[in-house]
Amino acid sequence: MASFLDFEKPIAELQSRIDELRETASEGTVDIAAEVGKLQAKSDKLLRDTYAKLTPWQKTQVARHGERPHFKDYVAGLFDDFMLLAGDRAFGDDQAILGGFARFRGRRVVVLGHERGDDTASRIRHNFGMGKPEGYRKAIRLMELADRFGLPVITLVDTSGAFPGIQAEERGQAEAIARSTETCLALGVPMIAAVVGEGGSGGAIALAAGNVVMMFEHAVYAVISPEGCASILWRTADKAPDAAEAMKVTAQDLKGLGVIDTIVPEPLGGAQRDPATAIVALGDAIESALLKLDGKTPAELRRSRREKFLAMGRL
Repeated sequence: MASFLDFEKPIAELQSRIDELRETASEGTVDIAAEVGKLQAKSDKLLRDTYAKLTPWQKTQVARHGERPHFKDYVAGLFDDFMLLAGDRAFGDDQAILGGFARFRGRRVVVLGHERGDDTASRIRHNFGMGKPEGYRKAIRLMELADRFGLPVITLVDTSGAFPGIQAEERGQAEAIARSTETCLALGVPMIAAVVGEGGSGGAIALAAGNVVMMFEHAVYAVISPEGCASILWRTADKAPDAAEAMKVTAQDLKGLGVIDTIVPEPLGGAQRDPATAIVALGDAIESALLKLDGKTPAELRRSRREKFLAMGRL
């Protein structure tokens, strides 16, 4: 059964009524098809109207929805012959960041990204997608392998931020994030980064400094969470909706500011309502981006990447 967000309560009430009517019909001979059809049409219109005018804070809630596709879902739906590679060859293996060799629509690539998990046990195992230094060092290792073998890099970003624990700091969290970002910028192969849910702080940019940066329609991307920003400015997380508005976290705002290049459309009501369609849409966007980068030399790829990021914030 689908879970609804707070602002979707009117839709949830209609859907509950539809389910009750269908259950009643299955127990007797009363034909309620016409009534169900009317309610479904009303529910669909309400869903369409609601998602046409989402606030930045509501988009943040959608981006964090637990039923949105995760890294493993995208790998299963878009990539063949995926070979998971583990470990940073220095400390250990971080399950928050996964990656390896794969085939994407006929071409060999390296794919990596954040995995949040989809139930309590897997979320704990994957540390809710919050990477530790060994995770970012693993990402560096995989990107360097891609560079060595001339393989495009595809990253799927979905994290509230890098893990802030003291153990991570002791193992060089900031240095690992900086090195990962540096590796992205230095690649001599095409790099496509996709923010598929929440892109938070340096934990996101460490995997997102690509030639093309794309975002799902209802994804968010920011230097800090709205709650964190509100806690700093107003000393209360209750102001998170105001912070989200001011921070310009949505794909639409970031496209206008030149921070991202492409907005990938989502199914009506968000990727969580139709994961299969969302996954295909992302695959099409990635394929289109890769085709445009075909034939570019390593020097051209590095130069275009450099120019792209240096241009941000320029008046």
